[in-house]
Amino acid sequence: MNTQSRVEPGRPIVVGVDGSASATQAVHWAAEAAERRHVPLRLVHASNRPTRHHSITRFDEEVLGSLRAQQRSWLRAAASDATAAAPSVVPQTELVDEDPVAALITESRMASMVVVGSRGLGGFTGLLLGSVGVALAAHAHCPVAVVRAATPDGPLPTTGPVVVGIDGSDNSLAATEVAFGEAAGRKAPLAAVHTWSDLPLEPPFGPVPSWPETTEVEIYQRQVLADRLAAWTTKHPDIAVRRVVTRDKPAASLLAQAKNAQLIVLGSHGRGGFTGMLLGSTSQALLHHAPCPVIVARPEHG
Repeated sequence: MNTQSRVEPGRPIVVGVDGSASATQAVHWAAEAAERRHVPLRLVHASNRPTRHHSITRFDEEVLGSLRAQQRSWLRAAASDATAAAPSVVPQTELVDEDPVAALITESRMASMVVVGSRGLGGFTGLLLGSVGVALAAHAHCPVAVVRAATPDGPLPTTGPVVVGIDGSDNSLAATEVAFGEAAGRKAPLAAVHTWSDLPLEPPFGPVPSWPETTEVEIYQRQVLADRLAAWTTKHPDIAVRRVVTRDKPAASLLAQAKNAQLIVLGSHGRGGFTGMLLGSTSQALLHHAPCPVIVARPEHG
């Protein structure tokens, strides 16, 4: 099913729709993002349709018809929600007979971002992140946003900084670009977090002593972060940037900064990732535990 949208520049933002409350939050968030960026919005519902066979009964036909009607209803409701959240956006809707992960990965090839909720209708009670979100963060061909709040039924944060993790890897360079764009569009400050050692601040045997050599390293790492931000702060002089340099686990540092944030942006894996690893441990930790939406800035075309 397709509904026509007016022509807008740029690649669309694609949202996975499944009728869940989490997906509704994702639709609202994505519609506002599309309005800020002046790009189209595509609402996609995908599911594996039962295979037809020669012995299919009239009852089966009725069930399939009811299922398809329900799916169309979810898309209509999502389109109405999107328009309510962002009146200038006229969403497209698409109903696809395909596995949701495969369908959204295909959509990601032509999208500027793919957005999903943190849990779908198929999630178990207490499950922090649905399998679709994890798979997309590992395999999509564009940035992936997983829309989540501090509690499963809580509101999304609308104030506070955009937090970005920076470690010098190619993936964190992509994350930095996305983060500055998001901060500019939201007129929000930005917190750039750089962790120069994986040693926790409070290891099992007490805090790590601060030797003179350690202090020199910290000074050097602050300069490293400043150098990595220089081009972006010059390009966006209106964005207030706070530099955070820590000696701690990257996930712990980012979660600490995320307590009052409206968005976290990070790469799919950092400089410490193993060759071939599609989604790093820091990204997985943030996707499961962040109190706000998370964008995983995947490299273009995977």
